[in-house]
Amino acid sequence: MVPVMPNQTEDSAANDKLLQYLNEAHATEHALSRTLEAHIAVTPRGSYRKGLEKHLDETKGHAERLERRMGELGASRNVIQMGIGVVESLVGQALALSKGPIDLVRGNVSEERLLKNAKDECATEGLEIATYDALERFATSVGDEQTARLAASIRKDEERMLESLRREIPKLTDAVVKAELEGERSFDPSTIGAADAARAGGAALRDTARRATGRARTTAREARKVPSVAYAEGEVKGAVADAEDLPIANYDDLNANQVISQLNGLSQIDLSKVDAYERKHANRKSVLDKVNSLRGREPWPGYDELNAEEVGDALGGLDDKRAAEVREYERRHKGRQSVIKAAERERAKS
Repeated sequence: MVPVMPNQTEDSAANDKLLQYLNEAHATEHALSRTLEAHIAVTPRGSYRKGLEKHLDETKGHAERLERRMGELGASRNVIQMGIGVVESLVGQALALSKGPIDLVRGNVSEERLLKNAKDECATEGLEIATYDALERFATSVGDEQTARLAASIRKDEERMLESLRREIPKLTDAVVKAELEGERSFDPSTIGAADAARAGGAALRDTARRATGRARTTAREARKVPSVAYAEGEVKGAVADAEDLPIANYDDLNANQVISQLNGLSQIDLSKVDAYERKHANRKSVLDKVNSLRGREPWPGYDELNAEEVGDALGGLDDKRAAEVREYERRHKGRQSVIKAAERERAKS
């Protein structure tokens, strides 16, 4: 057996610690993406929302850059995904399930809510800045200049975002004064991100949306078409739900295996609802693990709201990658054979 030299041990320990810090930063960026998406959904057009939208793009870019660096340092894809799950379940819950989505569900969005969201975002940016301070310092200490430069670069974006948010605070506060004390409301729910997204739609869904214009759709349903709002709504509803509100009948009377057998066909919002309810009550690991394995982004925002025929219509003309995403999502979740076959036909065409 070849003895391990002290410097090899030290190098391994330093690499492991770097990966730990990178993984925490990476998972927090993912959690922040959810928060920003949810806040954008309830924010009217204007400079505040533009800032959130710009930072959402930056945040997604940060996650990609961190993931690449982790791969260069030897982290496997499984380790990276595990880190996202662990940190999001601990730190990310506070970020991703902040009060914006709750108020969207309850219909209590106002000037006051926007101000509170902005203050929450300031706190989040402070946390991220500190995270990158520590990462840069540690990387420099162990001689990893590439990771140190990455941390410093991302931190600059977070610092700019914090400055931008602080410039918005006085304007948002003035809006509260006018609304609460002078009776002059400036909040217009018809211009929030969810409403704009619902009107604009996506290229793949325009025809479907046009055919569905006669349907009565609530604001909450339209909001679910914004990525992660369905996730947040399910978590919020599950946390306060009774067993009768769950998508699985007689939930409290079922054992873990019986619950697990009924999870595959649930939408992302229903999976989130079950997740939150289960954590609050029985907290069975096997159920939570199965829910987590089924969680994921819909092939496009609002997918779970469509029936099989509507998905089939929307599949027309999609590229091979998107058709493959639909097929895999259906196989893992809903299992609608007509959709799976339609996706396979589109793949064969492309």
